[in-house]
Amino acid sequence: MKKTVLKATFSLLNVDYVQLNKDWNYKNVTSTFYRIYLIDGGSGILYNPGSTCPLEKGFMYMVPSFTTCNYYCAEYLSQYYLSIMEDSTDGTSLFSSNRRILKVPATTADLQHFKRILELHPDRGLKRSNDPKVYEKYPVLQSFRELNNYVPIAAYVETQGIILQLLSRFLTPDCFQATEEAIHSKISDAINYIQTNLHKPLTVSHLAKRANQNPDYFSRLFHENTGERPLTYIQLTRVERARFLLANTNQSLAEIAAATGFETLSYFSRIFKTITGQTPSEYKRDKQLI
Repeated sequence: MKKTVLKATFSLLNVDYVQLNKDWNYKNVTSTFYRIYLIDGGSGILYNPGSTCPLEKGFMYMVPSFTTCNYYCAEYLSQYYLSIMEDSTDGTSLFSSNRRILKVPATTADLQHFKRILELHPDRGLKRSNDPKVYEKYPVLQSFRELNNYVPIAAYVETQGIILQLLSRFLTPDCFQATEEAIHSKISDAINYIQTNLHKPLTVSHLAKRANQNPDYFSRLFHENTGERPLTYIQLTRVERARFLLANTNQSLAEIAAATGFETLSYFSRIFKTITGQTPSEYKRDKQLI
């Protein structure tokens, strides 16, 4: 966990205070970035097939990247929101083992953090549209990320500190349940190896040999700790990384396939469509065009 935090950097995309109505109603949103909300009035709902989370005054919520979520407001909802992009040198993600909606009681410090980051970045709201189909396009996300290059160094460093403090609120044991300490050490090591070696050939035999275990036993242990078989987990992780690269870079399909360990474009396309319902080309087209 500590290594993951040190390797990751978080770029500010958007921050604002908004008052929403019934138009805030979006389904099956799977973002490549994190969302954090602090609710100070009204009510709403975040939900997906795994859980339903009422948005209540006095609480703070986070939707990690690649966590499919539906957003709903029946009448009125007022909230501070923050969206941040996670980058790491090796493709690891802080919440890769905990892709679920997280909720904590908001503190006075949390509110002060939101107000301060708004002071530092007063024009970083979604002025054009609250519709994810509009603001999650690659050119829009890149335009927000590039604004960080023009922020004074003191404000940039302070912003990084605020982002990390807000993220830390969701890393306490009672909130962040899927910690590495709860996973068998051999499996934790295998997960880290998979995440940092997606571009290499990955087999159950190789992973089991690294863990000094029988392949069948290793596979069962992996499933017990992650809920997935090793090969399925590898495919899901490769596709998740591919989605990030498709949405946030100008790399070609061939470059992305190679970077995520798919031997051929046809195999990449087939697995990607099986998991996401779209081909890589379709996904890239949806994310790249305004």
